[in-house]
Amino acid sequence: MGGNMETGKFNAILFAGTGSGCGKTTVTCSILKALINRGIKTAAFKCGPDYIDPMFHSEIIGTGSGNLDTFLCGENNVKCLYAKNAKGARISVIEGVMGFYDGPGGDGSHSTYTVARLTGAPVILVVNPKGMSLSIAAIINGFRDFMPENHIKGVVINSVTPALYEMYKPIIEEKTGIRVYGFLPALPEAVIESRHLGLVTSGEIEDIKLKLELMAENAGKYIDIDGLLQLSQTARSIQYDPMEVHRSCSCNIAVAMDRAFCFYYRDSLELLEQLGAKLTLFSPLKDEAIPENAHGLILGGGYPELYTQELSENKSMLSSIKWAIEKKMPVYAECGGFMYLQKSITDAGKDSYPMVGALKGKSFMQDRLSRFGYVTLKAKTDNLLCRKGESINAHEFHYSDSDNNGSTFEALKPDGKRKWECIFADETVAAGYPHMHFYGNIRFAENFVQKCSEYGKSRAENI
Repeated sequence: MGGNMETGKFNAILFAGTGSGCGKTTVTCSILKALINRGIKTAAFKCGPDYIDPMFHSEIIGTGSGNLDTFLCGENNVKCLYAKNAKGARISVIEGVMGFYDGPGGDGSHSTYTVARLTGAPVILVVNPKGMSLSIAAIINGFRDFMPENHIKGVVINSVTPALYEMYKPIIEEKTGIRVYGFLPALPEAVIESRHLGLVTSGEIEDIKLKLELMAENAGKYIDIDGLLQLSQTARSIQYDPMEVHRSCSCNIAVAMDRAFCFYYRDSLELLEQLGAKLTLFSPLKDEAIPENAHGLILGGGYPELYTQELSENKSMLSSIKWAIEKKMPVYAECGGFMYLQKSITDAGKDSYPMVGALKGKSFMQDRLSRFGYVTLKAKTDNLLCRKGESINAHEFHYSDSDNNGSTFEALKPDGKRKWECIFADETVAAGYPHMHFYGNIRFAENFVQKCSEYGKSRAENI
């Protein structure tokens, strides 16, 4: 932190929901695509730790979408990341998470409500009034009056017919005094399927562009886009203490990126680049080996359990990664990447497939979430990412588990009532189920880049 506060004002709209499943992602993506079709430069953000919704945002706007998560990154860092990515855009569109006030505790902290206050963005409440008439106005009033400074300025109704909209609009505006900016009809042709970790990813939907165009067409027809653009101009100014990131070395880091490994925070990868890393993408599914010039390796989360046979049959890639780890190349792996480094993965059909085998343990799929949610990680020993006693916030979200999850870190739930050991980590490897955002503790990223640089220099000296 530099200690010199900066002020920024960014036109923005935040789409919040009454709860999961009300249509936030549908409404957000529909409006994003409608804005892009108008030629309006748009930035996109997602509240919380989710990886999949930002993929849809990125598919639409053509650039990365950022996560705004105060538990993972802290309030000032969230404002800094928001300012960094919102600059130059005519409007920023922020998608909420869960219900507007829902966070890990019972006080509204680390929620969409928190992000609305930090960003100064006016809030549009997305509602699905199925099975209701006048009661929908009571729900909207409840959200508006529940906590102060909530910035709720409008409503969009999801999944109703034009005729029903004509009934709901006057009821809501008369009983709440809140403007209704339009609606979206049910769009069965544009439904995005779900699976165990949420929506399927944008890259897996063959007709994604047709679906998005249909959504944008309906948004343009039934939602007051011009009104939302005007409302976005009422966003409040924000103040933040700029983060200081210094390039101290250079290195080449190979990042696994394909259908099996695709869960990454845009800002974490960009931080590595700011610190001096050149990132090269590769595919454990399709490529024969990791990039030849790699000084470090990152294996993110994703869906390796859906591609176990393909991953297991790519023997040359398995050997390449195992050889790199044996040669002490720095390697960071999260969740799916951690599973891949173990001896085997047993899929949902109970079929087991050999994997890299660089780490002890076998992973296996279950029919329920394991250790779901936010945690604080504290190192028990010095390792690749940090010194003993240092910590970072993280989250876990997986239907798999392992018979050997590592023990270098202690994971503590936010309420302090549950803790467990996790992550294999030594001087050159850090691999486990928790997902980290490097802006939660920039030292973790600095240490990783530094170790990769040292490995690169050592390899050059031995050639």
